Amino acid sequence: MSYKKIVFITLLASTMFLSGCSNLSTRQKNAAAGAAIGGVAGAVLTGGSALGTVGGAAIGGVIGHGVDGVTSKKK
Repeated sequence: MSYKKIVFITLLASTMFLSGCSNLSTRQKNAAAGAAIGGVAGAVLTGGSALGTVGGAAIGGVIGHGVDGVTSKKK
């Protein structure tokens, strides 16, 4: 599969997935957005490798999940 197809499919899938996120918590939304961004970044950095795309999505999801604890604390 070509690089452009992988990026297009990833962006299309993430757009469809994120459109149904209206009832998710902030942490869940951050995890989903992080996974989508990480998947695209993984595909770009590895030249479209499936392992790079999945790995990027996993790492991005973990980072996105952790962002909520840092940004939502009020003083």
